[in-house]
Amino acid sequence: MRYKKVCIESFGYELPETIVTSVSLEERLEPIYKKLNRSYGRLEMMTGIRERRLWDGKTPPSQVSTIAAEKAIANSGIAKGDIECLLHTSVSRDFLEPATAFVVHDSLGLPPTALIFDISNACIGFINGMVTLANMIELGQVKAGIVVGSESSRRLIDATVDELLNDPDIDRGKLKDGFASLTLGSGAVAAVLTHRSLSNSGHKLVGGAVRTASQHNGLCRVDADTCFYDSASYPNMRADFQGILKNGLPLVYETWKAFEQELGWKKSEVDKAFSHQVSAIHQELLFRTLEMDSSKGFSTVEYLGNIGSCSLPISVAIGIEQGHLNPGDRVVMMAAGSGLSSIMLGLVW
Repeated sequence: MRYKKVCIESFGYELPETIVTSVSLEERLEPIYKKLNRSYGRLEMMTGIRERRLWDGKTPPSQVSTIAAEKAIANSGIAKGDIECLLHTSVSRDFLEPATAFVVHDSLGLPPTALIFDISNACIGFINGMVTLANMIELGQVKAGIVVGSESSRRLIDATVDELLNDPDIDRGKLKDGFASLTLGSGAVAAVLTHRSLSNSGHKLVGGAVRTASQHNGLCRVDADTCFYDSASYPNMRADFQGILKNGLPLVYETWKAFEQELGWKKSEVDKAFSHQVSAIHQELLFRTLEMDSSKGFSTVEYLGNIGSCSLPISVAIGIEQGHLNPGDRVVMMAAGSGLSSIMLGLVW
């Protein structure tokens, strides 16, 4: 992927007010911890996540996606009337039909001429949306658009806790497997992309590379395809952390080599690197695998947890807000999602 005409104009994000610590989740599992002689603190020790934020149970994804989108549009200086495309890209959706993009489009008051649809592809969905929109801009189909998404993890966490507590054959292995769901957090994020002729920022999307290893599609599964409002059905997540690490890290390395070849960038020439925030251990192993200086990274996982498809773009948005990026920085966005798939995008800030 190479782009000559695409700029990332702005980000906007929204986080829940409710903070849920890892210890408080473990306290809900007290009967299991007593039975298995486990001590509190194991969840944070294994993942590096001390807390995450959760929406209340009645907050629909479209509501907080709209808030994040409003912020991104305001930060961009682009008029709503010039937004020609809206892509909603998270796993969390208001319902199976229609696309949540329609609700957000209506709430924002965007033009009726705008192209809108959902893209859902696990933790990599938002970056898929950025690539899709960038392609349309590069081809001259649209001049400005917005990618938006929001993840809500409360129901999945509650379902995991209930399942563990009600398992008569619970053991240390099952408890450890359940930790994958307990790492999740919630949040919403949006990014405005424009043709360079409309850009006020000049933040260039240069290009990137993608690699997929679909033979590993069974490493992470959410069994039931349920809509947000279906109170009778709860999602059930199964993730093989070790399998994801074992097979995901070589895939990321392969993607990086393709990225270097495509853009002609070397590790020494990269100033900042943002990665999908799964756990502190995943991040450490990622930078070690790529033989990249970890000080170039930016971490939010310790206090936000894994926000799925929103994790990487929210980290970028917070990094921008905190002054982590400087004009002219070469920046890499490193996305990875279950399936398995990896995308790396290069930006010149």
